[in-house]
Amino acid sequence: MKPETVVGWHRAGFRLYWRWRSRPRGGRPKITGEIRVLIRRLAQENQGWGAPKIHGELQKLGLVVSERSVARYLRRMRRRGDPAKSWLTFLQNHREVIVAFDFFTAPTVTFQLLYCFFAIEHGRRRIVHFNVTELPTAEWVVQQLRAAFPEASPYRYAIFDRDSTFSEEVVAFLEATGLKPKRTSVQAPWQNGVAERWIGNARRDCFDHVIALNEAHVRRLGREFIAYYHEDRTHLGLDKDTPSERPIEGKPEVAELESLARVGGLHHRYVWKAAA
Repeated sequence: MKPETVVGWHRAGFRLYWRWRSRPRGGRPKITGEIRVLIRRLAQENQGWGAPKIHGELQKLGLVVSERSVARYLRRMRRRGDPAKSWLTFLQNHREVIVAFDFFTAPTVTFQLLYCFFAIEHGRRRIVHFNVTELPTAEWVVQQLRAAFPEASPYRYAIFDRDSTFSEEVVAFLEATGLKPKRTSVQAPWQNGVAERWIGNARRDCFDHVIALNEAHVRRLGREFIAYYHEDRTHLGLDKDTPSERPIEGKPEVAELESLARVGGLHHRYVWKAAA
């Protein structure tokens, strides 16, 4: 028998001995499914909370778990500090002082492509400014922003995408007027969702049904649609109210329903008319 064989047997036996000595004998209690669900919920609803705060909250709920176990479980969770949730929280907490702006295109009967610029506030979804141009430039955008915010603005933040037209000149103007520029991330239109939603509404409710003749025609269509959008059209985001807060009409005892054409007859508003 070789010495190496005896040494190998001894080392194998040593490992088996300490494996037997280290066998689990109950040990620390496992985290229950209920506690895991609560840890995940507290972490998702409070992005700034770490293991100490979550552990303290669990203690106040009468749940027994160690802080180290909470920290270990948090490390396994995905999407901790999700930037999407932080951005949504920012939008929800500051919507009354946020304004956004963007472009959308409208073709004419001669296949000319016109650019429609608009600025929209987040609080009541009201269109602050609208205009049309054939050639958008940074200088032209600054002029539109100057018309949209002629005096001290009630807004604090301006959201816009990474269009090259929104250059440093536009950013400098916003900062000079007291607005904090907030660019969206690359290929993240949802971060400017209010503006993107309005573009979809304008196309579906107006521009997709009309062949524009020229720049003046597009401008007139846009202003007619905005008037309808402000005064008549209800919005899910405003609890089915309008940006201008359309009052609820009471029905007279004897009345008939009257239809009022809007946007050239594309849409209608309905009111009660007292019967003669």
